[in-house]
Amino acid sequence: MTKAVQKITLSPSRDIPFNKLVLSQSNVRRVKAGISIEQLAESIARRTLLQSLSVRAVVDSEGNETGMFEVPAGGRRYRALELLVKQKRMAKTQPVPCVVRDQGIAEDDSLAENDERVGLHPLDQFRAFRSLRDSGMSEEDIAARHFVNPAVVKQRLRLASVSPKLHEVYAEDGMTLEQLTAFSVTADHARQEQAWENVSRSGYDEPYQIRRLLTENTVRASDRRARFVGLDAYEQAGGGILRDLFEHDDGGWLQDVALLDRLVTEKLKAEAATIAAEGWKWLSVTVDFPYGHANGLRKLEGNPAEFSAEEQAAIDALNAEQAKLESEYQDADELPDAVDQRLGEIEAALLAFEDRSEVYDPADIARAGVFVSIDSEGRLSVDRGYVRPEDEAPIADPEIEQETDTSSIEGQETGVPVQRTVVSVAGGAAETEEDDDDVARPLPERLVIELTAHRTLALRNSLAENPAITFQAVLHNFVLATFYRFASARTCLEIGLHTPTFPAQAPGLKDSASAKAIDARHMGWKDRLPKNEADLWDALTAFDGTAQASLFAHCASFTVNALYESANRYGQGRVSAHGVRTRLDQADVLARATGLDMVQAGWKPTVDNYLGRVTKLRILDAVREAKGESSAQLIDHLKKADMAKEAERLLDGSGWLPEPLRLIDPAASAAEPEGEAGPLPEFLTEDDDQESASDDERPQLAAAE
Repeated sequence: MTKAVQKITLSPSRDIPFNKLVLSQSNVRRVKAGISIEQLAESIARRTLLQSLSVRAVVDSEGNETGMFEVPAGGRRYRALELLVKQKRMAKTQPVPCVVRDQGIAEDDSLAENDERVGLHPLDQFRAFRSLRDSGMSEEDIAARHFVNPAVVKQRLRLASVSPKLHEVYAEDGMTLEQLTAFSVTADHARQEQAWENVSRSGYDEPYQIRRLLTENTVRASDRRARFVGLDAYEQAGGGILRDLFEHDDGGWLQDVALLDRLVTEKLKAEAATIAAEGWKWLSVTVDFPYGHANGLRKLEGNPAEFSAEEQAAIDALNAEQAKLESEYQDADELPDAVDQRLGEIEAALLAFEDRSEVYDPADIARAGVFVSIDSEGRLSVDRGYVRPEDEAPIADPEIEQETDTSSIEGQETGVPVQRTVVSVAGGAAETEEDDDDVARPLPERLVIELTAHRTLALRNSLAENPAITFQAVLHNFVLATFYRFASARTCLEIGLHTPTFPAQAPGLKDSASAKAIDARHMGWKDRLPKNEADLWDALTAFDGTAQASLFAHCASFTVNALYESANRYGQGRVSAHGVRTRLDQADVLARATGLDMVQAGWKPTVDNYLGRVTKLRILDAVREAKGESSAQLIDHLKKADMAKEAERLLDGSGWLPEPLRLIDPAASAAEPEGEAGPLPEFLTEDDDQESASDDERPQLAAAE
């Protein structure tokens, strides 16, 4: 016999005046969470009550109903209604929709109501916000009605614009919310889907890796070129910008790199035309000049242009305002945005006054030139007054026009003969990436030169900071030159104060900590020395011993040449066949004596300065040596470009250095068989490597050996 199914009877509902309701002590919610009572009250005021209260009749001691009802489930709604009554926005007798319960346990009802509530899936919220926006509501209206910041609405709408295919993956828990936010950096659905296919297949799917993949062919808005042109000008020219609403993106990424470079060139040429009108013989224009680009040129001594009364008054007012703001907020942990912005404006205005042009003699202008570039902050950098050696002789006939190339800019016609300024605009040629293979090719010769250029500059700085060592090094040089025949070739100090140049400009060399320290020290001494060389002897005599030693160390440091050079007269082995120390070996001696540490000097491996220039096996060896085999396995499946980028991240802060930048352990060197070459450069002793070198590398290896 079939058992009859018992029918379910729902609790009845009725409208009960608010003043007949009281909050029950059986409500299990004790901890405040979610939106506030005030926000809930505002929502009820806008939309009325969307969910009934669950109530039970209050009975007296004999079990008789008193006409009052307690609320065990819906306490926050009750508190919100209570607030509306207190604010006189709702009558205290206002009927409230209630479900009347007379069975079960009140605490059980309250617990079930909260436990069985299912929050909205984030994707549903994104889509709901988009529907509200499509219906005509502004982002600000949506934010106000749902008690969130407008920025949150923008983020949700951006997530709603991600490819529907990726939405499906996210809905099925195939990706995390953090991964989905990474894809929102671009609006190109095809690009998003292609990127997801790549990262999901490789397992290389961390959010930062997805962002990097989607922005790999772009330029940061913080790049000096972007700051120089300005984002507004770039966008007005039709350039697109990728923005990340979920992480700080420094202004986003500029997508059209070719357009950016064209705008930079056009603006630099326009600025050069204005400067050329001053009458200079030549202008050299580029985005960034290499370190030491003015070596061998004489710098003119100009006179600072005097400020007008109005300009001086403006400077005084800016200084007074700056001092006042800094005094008012000196104890503040964080400056208000408006104050911080104003201080930045004041600093920029004062800097503009400081950077005003110096006044030069017209005869000097006619034989000198100007370097025009962009500084690291994206500002125009104009460095006037450099005379080339060939232009030192007075100009015989200033009316003779000088020849110019296709990029020259003629002076403005003024009715008198005008010298034509030669303006050369430089551009960097992109290096082509060599094909990779499974053989660990030797380090490219140019890369070794660049790495040792960093080391030479750092060693110069280290030597200059150690006067006692410098004296000993110079004394060593003098003794070699005096008592040992042909010994001048065996030291890294090229006495005679000849400053070796860097044949290859390593990335970041100009902006390195060593370069900045040397430049600052040089300018400090220049300010202390007399302008007239006839007064130099007396000035040096007036210096005490410490000052003389420091100046001696500074000057001597410029002679350091620890560069690797191919096919030169020095020989590249650490120890020659007769055990005589070589120039590079002596550089190691000085580095150990001064305590040079290339990590502390600011060098770290990046894609530009090392990782993007070597083979995949060398990249993996670097990661393996610094972080272990497990870290190397994380990236061993990647293409070279991606591997280099990830290796840069993994090696950051590790202190790893390539062999040309390391100090050779004297004990290890002493243990080597007598008469054999040392380990640097490593590839010079590897027959297998030589056999696997590309055709263009073979002559270099032979020359080095």
